[in-house]
Amino acid sequence: MPRRRIGFWYRFAAVLCKPWLVVLIKRDWRGMEHIPAEGGFITAVNHNSHVDPFAYAHYQYNTGRVPRFLAKSGLFKKGFVGAAMRGTGQIPVYRESTDALSAFRAAIDAVERGECVAFYPEGTITRDPDLWPMTAKTGAARVALQTKCPVIPVAQWGANELLPPYSSKPHLFPRKTHHVLAGPPVDLSRFYGQEMTAEILKEATEVIMAAVTRQLEEIRGEKAPERPYDPRQERIEQRRRTEAETGPQPGVHTGAPTGAQAGAQPSHEGENSK
Repeated sequence: MPRRRIGFWYRFAAVLCKPWLVVLIKRDWRGMEHIPAEGGFITAVNHNSHVDPFAYAHYQYNTGRVPRFLAKSGLFKKGFVGAAMRGTGQIPVYRESTDALSAFRAAIDAVERGECVAFYPEGTITRDPDLWPMTAKTGAARVALQTKCPVIPVAQWGANELLPPYSSKPHLFPRKTHHVLAGPPVDLSRFYGQEMTAEILKEATEVIMAAVTRQLEEIRGEKAPERPYDPRQERIEQRRRTEAETGPQPGVHTGAPTGAQAGAQPSHEGENSK
């Protein structure tokens, strides 16, 4: 399927944002040859700064295949912001849906129309102390297995040096470099045709995130931890350490959650998409 035209709204956003990005950060961009020239696909991108969606969008815009980010559906209803979100083709996520696949129906439709849909699989800025990718949500894997589209792993580094995670104070000097490295498509073919169980989705997600992490290892010239940081497990361990020091807190359950409890965890896929 041919690519969709960039359109007025995306060009307008580029006119507003690109001059600032060019001034604030230098660019070390690699792997653009892995971005498909035609047809729908997914990019899976690590997230370590509130600035990196803009910096990554700049990279992707320059490939000629603009990204359609996932965002909360409510943002599409609010005045100018809603008009801009709709005009630039961003993807609403319907979290109120009781069907996990239906929640990503707009993303599936976009891929099938030949769009690039950008996922931040971690769902929020990484909590890993050294800013490696942490455990991820399964939305990207759901859409990939449903559509069988290419999944391009993309790692980025440097926007976090301009604006550190969860900080509101930018570090403007010296001028930072935004490093991006896109890799070849992730091979998910062994999951095709299988029922999308929680186990299959988790395994496919781990394959995707392992590819993103390998790209980041190349950028940083370092080895990532053997196991990705798991915020949920860290909270459990923190409670256990606290109880060991102070005794159990009333009403606090410190064991691993039951299957029902685990299934009730809210999804934050795309919550920081811009």
